Amino acid sequence: MENNHTLQSLLRDSFIKYSSEPAIGFVDGKVWTYSELQSKVEAQLFRLAQTGIKPGDKVAIVGASSPNWVVAYFSILCHGAIAVPVLPDFTAQEIENVLLHSEATMIFVSEKLHTKITETVFQKVEHFVLIENLGAIPKELETSQLKQVEAFQGIGSKEIASEVMPDDLASIIYTSGTTGGSKGVMLSHKNLYTNIQQCAKVEPLGKGEVFLSILPLSHTLENTVGLLLPIAFGAFVNYLDRPPTASVLVPALKKVKPTYLLSVPLVIEKIYKLQIKAKFNRSPVVRRLYRIPLIRKKLHRIAGKRLYETFGGRLKFFGIGGAKLDASTERFLSEAGFPYAIGYGLTETAPFVAGDGVKYTRFQSTGRPVDNVEMKIHKPDKETGEGEIWVRGDNIMQGYYKEPELTSQVLTKDRWFRTGDLGFLDKENYLYIKGRLKNVIVGSSGENIYPEEIESVINRFSHVLESVVVDRDGKLVALVHFNFEEIEKQLHHMKDEAKKNLEERTEELVRELHAFVNHRVNNFSKLQTVVAHTDPFEKTATKKIKRYIYK
Repeated sequence: MENNHTLQSLLRDSFIKYSSEPAIGFVDGKVWTYSELQSKVEAQLFRLAQTGIKPGDKVAIVGASSPNWVVAYFSILCHGAIAVPVLPDFTAQEIENVLLHSEATMIFVSEKLHTKITETVFQKVEHFVLIENLGAIPKELETSQLKQVEAFQGIGSKEIASEVMPDDLASIIYTSGTTGGSKGVMLSHKNLYTNIQQCAKVEPLGKGEVFLSILPLSHTLENTVGLLLPIAFGAFVNYLDRPPTASVLVPALKKVKPTYLLSVPLVIEKIYKLQIKAKFNRSPVVRRLYRIPLIRKKLHRIAGKRLYETFGGRLKFFGIGGAKLDASTERFLSEAGFPYAIGYGLTETAPFVAGDGVKYTRFQSTGRPVDNVEMKIHKPDKETGEGEIWVRGDNIMQGYYKEPELTSQVLTKDRWFRTGDLGFLDKENYLYIKGRLKNVIVGSSGENIYPEEIESVINRFSHVLESVVVDRDGKLVALVHFNFEEIEKQLHHMKDEAKKNLEERTEELVRELHAFVNHRVNNFSKLQTVVAHTDPFEKTATKKIKRYIYK
């Protein structure tokens, strides 16, 4: 890679160096080489220039991950325009807010999400492109008529792109936080370029590696680590043409046999709780044996080998980020010998600031600070060493778009970024996350109560899928979503005279869980009430629960 620290130069280098290698494609679709990807990007570059899009203009992408999403994104970066990736899960109102706030002048939109583009946006924005075939969409065309859009047939020119500088803005990514409204995080070419290099030093990769993408490209984790990183080093990225449900993901894993895979905790937590732990719990005999550490480890090793084969049998790196991993799930991965690693970062840090390769993973730690990132614990507690995590480096954002006051609240004058996360560093510089500063509940005697830690205990209990601990009128309340499907199965297999209806069994589980948790937490973290929550909790793009809804 050249040393001018821009994504434009990075892409140019990769297109030349890996021209005949496979670059991207749908799992069951045509695969494009780096040379073919280059041609498609250059064609869009020509279109951007012809359309009147200038360097510095904002161009939005509203759609699920796909090869054409990548083409749109790369062409925007190479043109010197600013990409505005929009999370597909945003509501129509949220999408409108992002598009208007960012002042997008052109929008690449998928057929599925075209209905979320409001009339206000149609009046403001002049140019629309259909992601499925990159054809221009006439503004008066209804969603039902999108099949009429002619595919883009243009050819490109290598001479039209203006030179991009490292500090030029590459992307504005609007977060969907667990605590409320979205903010436009401004990431420069240098920010993203730097983070790619930092990632590569943690887990080196190269030509011939195979990625399967299951997270949205509009999220920074997948965008940097799941796209820019593999493209920088000649790897091959595969995309799904529908959401990654089990029925879609399992055959895709079998076909692609990925060597690298990125995930959020919820994905692997569900696999462990619904498929592995649930099987151990079905038989009373196995359930008792499972409590014996030596036997549990052997069972985990057997289950881990099967899971590894399910993932295609070639996995070198299963990267987990976006939220804290449940301790019981991580214990399974560790004892199973599964090649997992945990990283820590935020959209504002492009995103990676701490993490280690598979060989250096340490239980419940997010790893050590990455290369060229300064990290410190601000005002650590004298006894625990816990405090707010502050970081500084070339991967830290430029600020929040059009929000100077919000920017000044999180970026100090000497460029330390206040993450809002609480944690501590051990003697070997491994980072341990305690929770979000905004989530901390102050007890009646001034104690700091970390809801995430109580939730970690709750989530170890049988039949619990997920939980949220909140403070309601000075009382700790746990909202718990049980695995009702598994409970019903257990009731079904009981003898008729021993059957209980689901409601009675749930009430029983609530009482058992209450006692289970309060026996394992300190006095000021004991729960006052446990409430069964029927539906899954609403989540962000990285599957973190939107806590502000339930407070």
